[in-house]
Amino acid sequence: MSPSSRVEVVSEPSPTVLVIDDDQELRETLGRLLRSVALKAQLFSSVPEFLKTGRPSGAACLVLDVRLPGKSGLDFQRELAATHIQLPIIFITGHGDIPMSVQAMKGGAIEFLTKPFRDQDMIDAIELGLAHDRMRSAHERCLAALKGRFEALTPREREIMVHVPVPSRRRRRRVGLGR
Repeated sequence: MSPSSRVEVVSEPSPTVLVIDDDQELRETLGRLLRSVALKAQLFSSVPEFLKTGRPSGAACLVLDVRLPGKSGLDFQRELAATHIQLPIIFITGHGDIPMSVQAMKGGAIEFLTKPFRDQDMIDAIELGLAHDRMRSAHERCLAALKGRFEALTPREREIMVHVPVPSRRRRRRVGLGR
């Protein structure tokens, strides 16, 4: 194989499911469920315990109990949003109501499951969350690449670039520039 025809394969870090719930038995059960479908889990009993760790590399999603001692899951969701930390959230609760679920969904949660929930419902929600996080990450990489290209332009090229019209979606599809 010639050097020009070699393809470098970059493996993406394993996805991680972050679980914050004060019920140790539930955390352990979720941990076993996630390992059974080859997903890595990090289990936390509280928001402060979670905050001591960094965001894992690779795709991640957060399974978050609504009612926690100290800071509630809904409070933590608002805090994440206020600091522009994007992490798909699946809320779980044993004592949920409609206003609570509406608040969670309006805050950007991808799912709101009541305990006890079916394993398959949780796995489906997690797969959706991980897919969302992968898309977010790909979008950020694309934007960073575009920003890098723009910054590499000379001042005159930048001046001209701001006057170049952006093709419409229909036009981009015809010329192969987008979906």
